[in-house]
Amino acid sequence: MTVTPTNLDDPCNCLALRRAARYLTATYDKALSPVGLRATQFTILRQLSAHGAMTITRLADMISMDRTTMATNLKPLAREQLVTIASSATDRRARIVTITPNGLTRIDAALPLWRGAQVRFEEKFGADEAARLRASLGAVLDTGFQPWAE
Repeated sequence: MTVTPTNLDDPCNCLALRRAARYLTATYDKALSPVGLRATQFTILRQLSAHGAMTITRLADMISMDRTTMATNLKPLAREQLVTIASSATDRRARIVTITPNGLTRIDAALPLWRGAQVRFEEKFGADEAARLRASLGAVLDTGFQPWAE
């Protein structure tokens, strides 16, 4: 049986996006490290501070993450008492995530660091290009794929 090597010149949208995402995530992780947060943790706390308590499923949907991965990402935040996770009073199967006062303090400390990373990226990449990039990436979410559908 002959195996044909993959043509590495074929453009791969997923690889290009993941490379850029890893690069930017590392940049934001480094910027947020003085307050002990990673980019994903910052995003979770920011959503909770802006929108209030919500189910794990709703939070996962808001940031385009599967529920299982969200639950895994919440564990260290709960250990650090930055969020609480409790059963819903109306649906015992649902788990409600709430940001704590410690979480609000942490997100307040992280915001200037995040803003600094935003400014540095836009200075290097261009503010208009960054806005177009966010719009293009937002449009990706409207392509109709259902990666977490069961």
